[in-house]
Amino acid sequence: MSPVDVLTTLLSMQRPTVTPGRDARRRSSRDRHDRGLRGPLVPAEHPAARSRGERFDALVAETFGRLTEALPELDGVQVAVDDLPPDPAVVGLDPADPVPLGRVIAAADGLPDRIVVHRRPVELRAEESGQLKPLLADVLTALVATLLGLDPEDVDPDFGL
Repeated sequence: MSPVDVLTTLLSMQRPTVTPGRDARRRSSRDRHDRGLRGPLVPAEHPAARSRGERFDALVAETFGRLTEALPELDGVQVAVDDLPPDPAVVGLDPADPVPLGRVIAAADGLPDRIVVHRRPVELRAEESGQLKPLLADVLTALVATLLGLDPEDVDPDFGL
């Protein structure tokens, strides 16, 4: 038999049709060790289900909310969270300066004033999780003071404590 005949014979053979049986249906809804349904480890309502970034965003919103209650001048100011600060050369900062924890972007081209907090530098500066909230309050207070042209102590009397 020539190789062409063998190839023709193999191509002409019908492959058996496989119908998914009971085992195939069961495997699709269980993990590979047949231990149960795959699913989240923590319920969505539980605080542990939120990512570190989501918890940081909520903390920024809470802290800035307290500042806006005390200072009505902050109405219309947007707050954003970036993971990292931009490249210093792109923004026009001196690369020798320390890593910024946030920045203020003045209103331009119809956009409102914006305060941007850099998540990773703030998290790294807070050595323990208990230090994150007061550090974030100081960072936001300093940024708001810069935006409004005030001293940080005038914005928040507890600044730096």
